[in-house]
Amino acid sequence: MRYICRMYEVLVFVYEHYVGGGSGPDRERLGRRLHSAGFERGEIQQALSWLAGLDSAAQGIHVAPPAGQAPAEPAAGIPAWPARPGSQRIYTPEEQEQLGAEGIACLLFLENAGALSAELREVVIDRALAAPESPLSLDDLKIIIMMVYWRFDADPDVLVLDELCDDVERRVAH
Repeated sequence: MRYICRMYEVLVFVYEHYVGGGSGPDRERLGRRLHSAGFERGEIQQALSWLAGLDSAAQGIHVAPPAGQAPAEPAAGIPAWPARPGSQRIYTPEEQEQLGAEGIACLLFLENAGALSAELREVVIDRALAAPESPLSLDDLKIIIMMVYWRFDADPDVLVLDELCDDVERRVAH
């Protein structure tokens, strides 16, 4: 099943070439573009299916708008239940197994830094559970987090981006 790791390469390509999850081409055109970029049919299908799941998971979730923009109206009939200050997320055994200690620590770090809302964290967890491999590597989780930011057209802080894009194995100690 060599498509597993290549699916993440497809997702990175989409992230790098399309600004904002809602402004990209329709899935059919995107599939053709990915094919012309050299990706194989199976890995394209897997990535497009994962992206469709991301769209489904994002339904009814609204993130705070950038400064100066009016907040979006909530979707009809979908209640918004924001996390209460001081609340703590308890991970199920399945989530613990899929995310691992490093993945949960990464999500907690982003939340505590104010870079990941509780609503977006839930989308990340949903998409991590939909990932084709188990357990998920920290690098693959970081790609999922970036795709969630992309889908919501959210701009994380530069330091957060650096943390998500940094290759820990190539880090040089000063």
